Amino acid sequence: MSLTDLRDELTARLGRDGLVTDPAHLRTYECDALTGYRVVPALVALPRDAAEVAAAVAACAKHRVPFVARGAGTGLSGGALPVADGVVISLQRLRRVVEVDPVDRRATVEPGVTNLDISRAAAKYGLYYSPDPSSQQVCTIGGNVAENSGGAHCLKYGFTVNHILAVDVVLPDGTATRLGGDAPHQAGFDLLGAFVGTEGTLGIVTSVVVRLLHTPATVRTLVANFDSTKEAGDAVTAVIAAGIVPAAIEMMDNLAIQAVNAAVDAGFDPDTAAALIVELDGPADEVEARFADLTRLCAKATGVTIARDAEHRAKIWQGRKAAFAAVGRLSPNYFVQDGVVPRTRLGEALTRIAEMGDEAGIQVANVFHAGDGNLHPLVLYSEERGEHERAEALSTAIAELCVELGGSLSGEHGIGTDKACSMPRMFSADDLDTMRRLRAAFDPEGLCNPGKVFPTPRLCGERPGPYRPHPLEAAGVIERL
Repeated sequence: MSLTDLRDELTARLGRDGLVTDPAHLRTYECDALTGYRVVPALVALPRDAAEVAAAVAACAKHRVPFVARGAGTGLSGGALPVADGVVISLQRLRRVVEVDPVDRRATVEPGVTNLDISRAAAKYGLYYSPDPSSQQVCTIGGNVAENSGGAHCLKYGFTVNHILAVDVVLPDGTATRLGGDAPHQAGFDLLGAFVGTEGTLGIVTSVVVRLLHTPATVRTLVANFDSTKEAGDAVTAVIAAGIVPAAIEMMDNLAIQAVNAAVDAGFDPDTAAALIVELDGPADEVEARFADLTRLCAKATGVTIARDAEHRAKIWQGRKAAFAAVGRLSPNYFVQDGVVPRTRLGEALTRIAEMGDEAGIQVANVFHAGDGNLHPLVLYSEERGEHERAEALSTAIAELCVELGGSLSGEHGIGTDKACSMPRMFSADDLDTMRRLRAAFDPEGLCNPGKVFPTPRLCGERPGPYRPHPLEAAGVIERL
């Protein structure tokens, strides 16, 4: 392996402005949104199109240098954490909406296009892209494919995998190929389904064909307040048991509501223990009938607010989608966890999480996709008080609690670096070996996003620690770029 030779080859293929080598600039890419883990890459490639992505991957394969694809860096599991002697291949220059086809209701986009921009491009045709992660204004479709992202409306409409028709990918040896096709169902092995959600370990996406849906004719949204998270969880179970499938059911506890109210004028009750946001959409007659049933099922709510119009509804969702960032007002340091429990065990899970937080002396705010049991506990901690290790242990314990209760380690954020060591809690040795064999079929050399998803002795024995400022930085003599 020769990084010097690789640098020269990448410069020849991508141009001088297609490669980042300056040590200060390389630090821009040292982590994703899970900032507790940081590794500075050796080089960062900035390809402009699919051909240059393939050239960069082929060069890495030739010199046996590991590489990691990176989109907007909004991932929350350390999935885009670089390799110290490796290359980051950034896809931020691949930002074209190539085509919107209103007849076949599909769009072809490059991986650097943001999730929300797909819906903006399709809006003039009365269409939209339904998966909507809370970070949809900044997260990119390539990252959504890597993590199989969900969002508030995945209860009714499904995750990213349910809305992808085809992807163009560069395999780890530099070969370009297409998985999927124009028809919604392809003959043979479902390689597209196998690829989506593999966290960038099987190749790099260079183009995505997504399904588009017609904008719903009617949308009704309410916020119901409850005296406890258990009562709110019971209401979720009652709604689904009644045969109502809302577009979304989201829950926030009081701590999350405090943070949101301080950041956004969304009008949530500051005194309620828990708030449910429930949204129905579809034909007008059906929505009105179901909405009447829904309000009756919220009889135990201490108060119900119904969105007056589209502007009021947008305010409610602005508050919900701002929750992760808003929690920074309560604590500048926090872990965002992502696990799933059976919907009928929501109340039990939230009670256990509160007990675990009290035992650890750590606050936990809860804001999550209640309809499908996808929890997002936010574990707040103080670096100054030396709480990082306790908070990290609590965050891991919460993820493993989800498995104990019959759920899974991740609903949409992925395993990445963060939860790789917990994988044996959910999968047997044979399961993990089968997954590794699939990965090896795509990447026999192990160069594509190595060290992610699967537990390794290095990862689980010597986990990267949080960033510690240099004494000169703490004294104000130098600045960190």
